[in-house]
Amino acid sequence: MSGFVEKPEPIQVPGLVHLHTGKVRELYQNEAGDLVMVASDRMSAYDWVLPTEIPDKGRILTQLSLWWFDRLADLVPNHVISTEVPEGAPAHWAGRTLVCKSLRMVPVECVARGYLTGSGLAEYNASRTVCGLALPEGLVDGSELPGPIFTPATKAEVGEHDENVSYEEVARQVGAETAAQLRQLTLAVYGRARDIARERGIILADTKFEFGFDGDRLVLADEVLTPDSSRFWPADTWQPGRPQPSYDKQYVRDWLTSAESGWDRTGEQPPPPLPEQVVEATRAKYVEAYERLTGASWA
Repeated sequence: MSGFVEKPEPIQVPGLVHLHTGKVRELYQNEAGDLVMVASDRMSAYDWVLPTEIPDKGRILTQLSLWWFDRLADLVPNHVISTEVPEGAPAHWAGRTLVCKSLRMVPVECVARGYLTGSGLAEYNASRTVCGLALPEGLVDGSELPGPIFTPATKAEVGEHDENVSYEEVARQVGAETAAQLRQLTLAVYGRARDIARERGIILADTKFEFGFDGDRLVLADEVLTPDSSRFWPADTWQPGRPQPSYDKQYVRDWLTSAESGWDRTGEQPPPPLPEQVVEATRAKYVEAYERLTGASWA
């Protein structure tokens, strides 16, 4: 069992039709047919959307995505039309709202990996492959790969796992030409972002993108290169052979699996509220990622 511990009621705004409540974002459509994405402060872990929010998280995700979209614009177009808050929307939507083109979304999570960890490590340990791609012997948790690889996954509903799939399966689902475009764009964007992050003392271990069609043109959508969609590691503490400290929800995961939480992630009970110190430490990691990447103060 998993999903929302407490599913929120969407805010009703004149002129907007509510379409979907995601793990983090609320999705609306305006009268022009554009999508309005509002990033909440919700936190998910172990396929649950937790009952405790992380202050400023939605704004950090939105502002960091905008920063990256600007730096990727020559590689791939994106879906952002404006950041204006729709008339009649609550004031707290400021800084967390994107008005976007309505796209025909590709039903694939486009994952790029430059380092071995997570589900890729588990597959490698079992078969020396990741998404069917053969890798050399001797790699360990945190190893840099010989070169970045495209390891797609299916897109899951709230409370379900994304599932790694082969490139051949993507080609079967979306066509060979689209699959080739997805792979080329994913690796190009990853390469640009990896180099920018490296200049700032951060390793971009892996990341996932979503693409959609605007007519016959592939467009980068959703969030991009945030701590929610990427593994960022401090370069000065990188040490293959062990889990790496990261700029993400690791404090949340660690507490949920600790004896202090009292929660059994294999059971059917939902996770408990987060303690204040975990909330503060997690927020600080998101702020630090924003500040180190952009060079700007969050305050």
